[in-house]
Amino acid sequence: MRTLLATAALSVLLSTPVLAMGLTPEETYALKQEQGDQILFIDVRDPVEVMFIGSTDVVDANIPFMQVDRYDWDAENNRFRMSVNPNFAAEVEALLEARGLDKSAQVITMCRSGSERGEPSALYLQEQGFSNTDYVINGFQAAQPKKVHSQVCVWSMAGRTAACPGAAA
Repeated sequence: MRTLLATAALSVLLSTPVLAMGLTPEETYALKQEQGDQILFIDVRDPVEVMFIGSTDVVDANIPFMQVDRYDWDAENNRFRMSVNPNFAAEVEALLEARGLDKSAQVITMCRSGSERGEPSALYLQEQGFSNTDYVINGFQAAQPKKVHSQVCVWSMAGRTAACPGAAA
């Protein structure tokens, strides 16, 4: 009976898709320093976010995972609706190919918080056949307690960029 249960558990583990692994900003920075162009590090935020908030100097490209539809207001959630960028995986693959890499190369995604687009974009890439995807835990910014009413840039706190308003470099 134990052998049957162990075999069933192993079967479930082997059939479960690999989940994206979270990396800290420090780990991501160290990987980029060690492996350079052998890793693709993508900021998956909307370009307007990048323009106003900034990004780290070690990111390779900005490819939005979710696209904001500025003509489709979601009154219930008090925001514009977003949908998955239909060209996301193709754009990532094109950047890899331009570096002589394929879908087995490490791809790290980063959004603002890590959870809304960073991790989902890494998982989406896995579904599209990319085998080595990670995301930056807490994304580009880590929220302070709500009473502070500000954001602190984890990249800036780690000394990785000065492009984070209000944060000490």
